[in-house]
Amino acid sequence: MKYLFFLFSLFSFAQQTQYVDFKSVLGEITINTTDKAISGNIKYNFDVLKPIDTIKIDAQNMSFSDLKINGNEIMFINTNKQLQLIFPFQKGKNTLTFNYLAKPKQALYFINAESKDGLEIWTQGQGRYTSNWFPSFDDVNEKVVFNLDITFDKNYKVISNGVLKNKLENGNSFVWQYRMQNPMSSYLLMLAIVKYEEKELKSKSRIPLEYYIENNDISRFEPTYRYSKEIFDFLEKEIGVKYPWEIYRQAPVRDFIYAGMENTTATLFSTRYVVDSIGFEDRKYTNINAHELAHHWFGNLITAESSTHHWLQEGFATYYALLAEKEIYGEDYFYSKLYDTAQQLKYASRTDTIPVLNAKASSLTFYEKGAWALFVLHDALGDKIFKKVIKNYLKKYAYQTVNTDEFFEEIKKLSNYDLKEFSKVWLETTAFNTQQANELLSKNKAIQMRLEVDKVNKKPLSEKEAFLSKVLQSDVYFTVKKAIVNQLKNEKYEAKKQLLILALNTNDLQVRQEVAVSLPKIPEDFRPQYETLLNDKSYQTQEIALYYLWNNFPSRRSEYLDKSKNWIGFNDYNLKTLWLSLALSTPNYAPEPEILVNELIAYSSPKYEATTRQNALEKLIDFRLTNDIVLANLVNATTHHMWQFSKFGRDSIRLLLKNSEMRSSFERILPNLSSNEQFQLNRLLKE
Repeated sequence: MKYLFFLFSLFSFAQQTQYVDFKSVLGEITINTTDKAISGNIKYNFDVLKPIDTIKIDAQNMSFSDLKINGNEIMFINTNKQLQLIFPFQKGKNTLTFNYLAKPKQALYFINAESKDGLEIWTQGQGRYTSNWFPSFDDVNEKVVFNLDITFDKNYKVISNGVLKNKLENGNSFVWQYRMQNPMSSYLLMLAIVKYEEKELKSKSRIPLEYYIENNDISRFEPTYRYSKEIFDFLEKEIGVKYPWEIYRQAPVRDFIYAGMENTTATLFSTRYVVDSIGFEDRKYTNINAHELAHHWFGNLITAESSTHHWLQEGFATYYALLAEKEIYGEDYFYSKLYDTAQQLKYASRTDTIPVLNAKASSLTFYEKGAWALFVLHDALGDKIFKKVIKNYLKKYAYQTVNTDEFFEEIKKLSNYDLKEFSKVWLETTAFNTQQANELLSKNKAIQMRLEVDKVNKKPLSEKEAFLSKVLQSDVYFTVKKAIVNQLKNEKYEAKKQLLILALNTNDLQVRQEVAVSLPKIPEDFRPQYETLLNDKSYQTQEIALYYLWNNFPSRRSEYLDKSKNWIGFNDYNLKTLWLSLALSTPNYAPEPEILVNELIAYSSPKYEATTRQNALEKLIDFRLTNDIVLANLVNATTHHMWQFSKFGRDSIRLLLKNSEMRSSFERILPNLSSNEQFQLNRLLKE
C-alpha cells in the first residue's frame, strides 16, 4: 500500500526483454553498518533469445569488479545508472558473475545505525528502485527468481524473500540463506534486519505464517496482528487460487516510508500500527494487512505491465482488502467504507482530470476508484462468474505481466457484459457515477439511513431534530451517528445540546470521538459530560479531550494534568508529549520544569521515530519551548528519509526564520551541525 505513485521507465527494457530473459540470481551480500554500505558477489543466469550486443542491468552508483560471462572477462560500462555488458551475445544460456559495492542514498535504510541496541536495516523497492542496493531491473517485465545469502551479526534476525533454507554460523555472524521457487519483479526484493521476536502459525492450507515484532513490543503482538490468520484463510478462499508462494511473513519496521509494502513472501509495515488493545480502536492494521496480502496475487503473482494498468494491482488489492474486512467487521462496515470513498471520489472528480487508465492517475484514483470499478463489476457479473473470471485470470497469467484488455478477455469468455461502456464510465473518464454508486450502496440498510441523514443536511435544526434524535437512539451503524454529529458542527450550542448528549450516550467510541472533535469551545454546562471523554479507551479521543479541556478551563488545568500524568498513548507518545507541553505551559504546576523540558526535548531527538519527534517538535514550537538543542533537532529533521517529516522540518524552519532572533539562533548553531544538516539549513537561510 504505497501512497506515493511512481512511474516505471519502460522504453529500454521493452526492447531488452525481447532479446534477453534473466532467469535467476544468487546474491551473497554483506552489510557494513559503519559506512552504510552493501557489497556482494552476484551470479545471474540468463538466456539470450536473439543476438544482441549490449545487455543492461540497473545499478545506481555502484562499483564493480571481477565481471565475467561464462567464466570469461568481457568489456562492460558503468554509467552509474546501469551496468552495461558489451559483447556479441548469441542465442543460448549464460552465467554472469561479478562483485559490487554500493552506498545507497535510497531504497536501503539504516535506522539508528550508531546505536548498538536500536539498529534497524530495511529496504523499500517500489517507488525507490531496488537497483539502488542490488543490481537488478527497474522494469517490472523482467521477472527473476531471487536468492540471497545475507551475512550479519548473530544478535539480529534477518528476513528476506522465500524460504530460509539454512542459517550458517560464520564467526560472530550468521549467513541467512533465502531461496525462492518462482520469479518476481525486482521491486519486490527485500531484506529487513531487526532484533525481532517471532511467532509462527499455519494457514488452513498449511502455508507457514510468520509474524515478527520488536523485542520490546511483545505485549502488543496480539492486537497488532489481530485477525491476520483469518485474513489469510479468507483471501485464499475468496480469490479461489491457492496462495502462490511458499511462506508468508509480516514484520514492522521503524520510520517506514509507507503504511506497508507487499514484498513477495515478506510484507513490511510501519510501526505506527504496532498497537495495544486501546490503540487498536484508532489504528487498526487490518486493512493494510489484507491489502498487502492481496497484492501477493494481484501485483506479485501477476504484475501490471506498465503504470497505465496500475489499477490491476492497487484497485484489486484495495477491493479484496475491503472484502476481507467485510468478513471480519460485517456488511455495514463494508458499505460504509465504500460510501466514504464514493464521497471522496465525487469531490475529487471536480478537479481531477486524470482517469484510472492513465499512468499519471492519483493514488485515490488507482486505489479507490479502481476498487469501486471492481465492486461494480462484481455486482454486474454476479458472484459465481466474477470468481470464475478471477480464478481463470490468475491461473492463465501466473508469474507474468498483464494489462486491462487481458483481464477483460477473461470476462468476455464467461459474460456478455458491456465492457466497453463499463470501461468508459469507470476507467476512462474522471467523473464519478454517483447515481450508479448510490443504487449499489442502497442495498445496505445503514447506507439507506445515511442517505436520509444527508438529505436533511441543509434543513433548519428545528425541522430535523426529532428525526436526528430518533436515529441517535436507534441501533443503526455508528457511522450514521457520526454523520449526525458532524452535521451539527455549525449549529448553536443550546439548540444541539440534547443531541450531543444523546451522541455521548451511545457509548460508541467513534461517535463519542466525533463529539470531542466537534467542540473546540466547550460551554461550562457541558463540561461534566465532556470530561467523561477523558475516560474513553481511545488514545485519540483522550488527546483531543485533554487539550480542549485544558484550553477551555484554566482553573481546572491542574486537575486534568494530575489525571493524565501517567498517560503514554500510542507508540509515538502522543499523550506523553502533549502532557509535557501542557504541564510546562501551566504556571506553577511543575516544581522542576527543567526535567520536563529535557524529557520533551529528548523525544524530539534522532533517537526516536519520526512520528514521535514531530509530535515533540510541534509542541516545543507551539509552546515556544525552543533552545539550541531543539533547533538542531529540527534541522536534523530536514535530512530525514521520510519526506513528510523532512518537509515538516523545512516548513517549520521557514516560519521561525521570519523572527530575527530565531534567525540569529539558527546562524549560531550552524557551525556545530553535520555537513548534510549545514547544507539543508544554508539553503533555508538563503531563501
